[in-house]
Amino acid sequence: MKKLDAYIIKKFLGTFVYSIILIIMIVIIFDMSEKMDDFIDKEAPLHAIIFDYYLNFIPYFVNLFGALFIFIAVIFFTSKMAADTEIIAILSSGVSFNRFLVPYFISAFVIALLSFILIEWVIPPANKVRLDFEEKYIKNAYRNRDKNLHRQIQKGVFVYMESYNNFYNIGYKFSIEKFENKQLKLKLISDYVQWDTTINKWKIHNYFIRELDGMNEKISSGRELDTTLNMCPKDFTQRLNVVETMNMQELNSFIDEQKMIGSENITSFLIEKYKRIAYPFSTFILALIGVSLSSRKTRGGVGLNIGVGLLIAFSYILFMQVFTVFATNSNMNPLISVWIPNIIYAVIAFLLYKRASK
Repeated sequence: MKKLDAYIIKKFLGTFVYSIILIIMIVIIFDMSEKMDDFIDKEAPLHAIIFDYYLNFIPYFVNLFGALFIFIAVIFFTSKMAADTEIIAILSSGVSFNRFLVPYFISAFVIALLSFILIEWVIPPANKVRLDFEEKYIKNAYRNRDKNLHRQIQKGVFVYMESYNNFYNIGYKFSIEKFENKQLKLKLISDYVQWDTTINKWKIHNYFIRELDGMNEKISSGRELDTTLNMCPKDFTQRLNVVETMNMQELNSFIDEQKMIGSENITSFLIEKYKRIAYPFSTFILALIGVSLSSRKTRGGVGLNIGVGLLIAFSYILFMQVFTVFATNSNMNPLISVWIPNIIYAVIAFLLYKRASK
């Protein structure tokens, strides 16, 4: 079986790489035709288009649709083996179906390991360059449209802004509240706060301060006050996809920080974190579905198996998106929402495995 192992692994990984290259070339052509007007209007340099955008686009795209590529690869070459009666010959020689699956799982492990390496060390820095290019040459300038911003900048210290203008780094209707042992100790109210780039500090304008000490109260006011706050302008100018530029350690630290300040986007960040584990694991599930589905010779041949396989692969991606939306817009646990598609398709994989040719 060692020669057959090498043969199947070579076919699996070879078809996987070939399908990726083919699809990426098609996607890049369509993407370039769609964004050509932006490149021309904003005078994007050819060097930046090739090396900053498209070269860094490839690992992101490979990981995003890796599950689909695995399915296509397994369905295609396994169906061809079944059509040529190679699988019948292998099983008839005394090789069990479970032993026949071993090279598939070895290949799936290689791809899962590659996916983990991409997620942890390759995609984050590549995404940083790619997203910087998009901000400069493709997307419109980011505008913070959030209203009634609340955040905890350190333990017991809360700030509020009615709105924030990220073009001028001004927060309107600004206030600070400081608590100790659940007792209000200080409250500051001002017309607006602005980031001073010359001293890298916040400047509070037209402020009114109440300091409380038991039954005693001290009131003060002024026109201008320089202060150091545990927040900076970039906290209000980041798009949600900033997490795509972080490795797992940076993402965990970022999530802890966002929990402390009370961000309303915690669910989206947790979904990104859990996806990074769920996606590589799905490699084994989809590989098993692909083998079990295409290992039997059918009248429809390779075309029928590929059609059914694509339907299952796209439905898996659809389920991932649907449950992501559920978690974002409802109280569903992000960890459960990310893993539900894997659980559902693991059951499907088991049922197809039981029905596969033995």
